[in-house]
Amino acid sequence: MTTPKKTSDPALPEAHLEIDAIVAELRALRVASLEHRQRHDRPPRLPLRKALAEIADGLGAALFPNRLGSPELTDGGVDHYVRQTLDTALRKLQQQVRRELHYAVSSETDSNTTHEQAVAITHAFAKRLPEIRNLLDSDICAAYEGDPAARSVDEVLVCYPGITAIMYYRLAHELYRLGVPLIARMISEIAHSATGIEIHPGAQIGSSFFIDHGTGVVIGETAIIGKNVRLYQAVTLGAKRFPVDEHGALVKGNARHPIVEDDVVIYAGATILGRITIGRGSTIGGNVWLTHSVPPGSNISQAQ
Repeated sequence: MTTPKKTSDPALPEAHLEIDAIVAELRALRVASLEHRQRHDRPPRLPLRKALAEIADGLGAALFPNRLGSPELTDGGVDHYVRQTLDTALRKLQQQVRRELHYAVSSETDSNTTHEQAVAITHAFAKRLPEIRNLLDSDICAAYEGDPAARSVDEVLVCYPGITAIMYYRLAHELYRLGVPLIARMISEIAHSATGIEIHPGAQIGSSFFIDHGTGVVIGETAIIGKNVRLYQAVTLGAKRFPVDEHGALVKGNARHPIVEDDVVIYAGATILGRITIGRGSTIGGNVWLTHSVPPGSNISQAQ
């Protein structure tokens, strides 16, 4: 069997010429975009998704070192491991916070001021980590107690996508509250990509929150969820409509997502839209489409 002779590609020089032309066009579009944003003198340096993924993993390991930490960890070395892991994650987080602050403010802002703000935000976030751990413990217990298939709390933590999404949400929510919404959104979207569960970091969610199965769950920015709430897969807590201003632009930041009070169960495929209230202790059946408030203790199912 003969091997075909290699020949040079005659189209290669033309391909180089085409690439040069494309590069020039992309440069022109890039410059025009920066001028449109009035940032042509300071191209944006956004927070890095890869770095934030590493930070979130590190924070998870520091919060749950015996289950999410190093497999080489010994009982006597836990505090040392947590200290080292947390120090590394927070130093990296401070760098990313500074990038967002620098991106968000004018070019005239003193870089020392941005650095001081990043330090303050990171310190405030670090102080909230014990409370985040406390909330996550309640979420894990709710999952274990609410799912007959769960054999242990360890299984819940390492296997359940709902717990992963909630962990990332609780970290992101604190950063959102502290004034770095872009980083918060990026962390939430990292979890969304991994689990299929989308929780906006602006949502307010109480303790003992359980998402069972989880794929396709969507929780909007202004949703408020009370304590001991359980959602199943493909539940949407969304907006009913998107009002616009006099110029036709979408109005941002208005309260447009549901309020779910304590002890509510929402079954698979339910879609709940608008600033409505689901009263305490209610049960919303599967595939229900709901756009009006219901009183406490309601049992809503599809029309037969």
